[in-house]
Amino acid sequence: MQIRSLRISGLKVISPRIFRDERGFFLETFRKPLYEKEGIDVSFVQDNLVFSQKNVIRGLHFQNHPGQAKLVTCLQGTIWDVAVDIRPNSPTFGEWESVVLESTLHEQFFIPVGFAHGYCVLSDTALVSYKVSSIYDPLGERSIRWNDPDLNIAWPTQDPMVSQRDLKSSFWKEIL
Repeated sequence: MQIRSLRISGLKVISPRIFRDERGFFLETFRKPLYEKEGIDVSFVQDNLVFSQKNVIRGLHFQNHPGQAKLVTCLQGTIWDVAVDIRPNSPTFGEWESVVLESTLHEQFFIPVGFAHGYCVLSDTALVSYKVSSIYDPLGERSIRWNDPDLNIAWPTQDPMVSQRDLKSSFWKEIL
């Protein structure tokens, strides 16, 4: 397993070692001691599974208290995954970074507490699984408008499908 840090501090991509043969493949999807050694010292307490159609954009979501780290995997299809740094004292506050997660590569995107998260489905459909570090709390749920002009996220679709909730999310300036 290889874990690499991205430009924005705390964001990581995990690439598993895949063992393939005529029967199929085997890989480890999580090994706590290895993740801890690489700075991912998080206890995950809930797993979520989401199925979406092409051009669906979900996000930008976060929990404001106690916060929520995420470990995202695309189980089927391909997604363009994005994290926005919302840590007020961070030198990259308000900046975003994206990765493409393809089910054939089995990579994971680790997003620590202090980030808003969203993704766009690039394939016809996608099945996304993610672990979170705190139980979902509807009272702590927050979101930033997916197409906020101040964030200027370069979503890879011309025809986005977005929920009514996400269409009405707050703008970046409103949550500062």
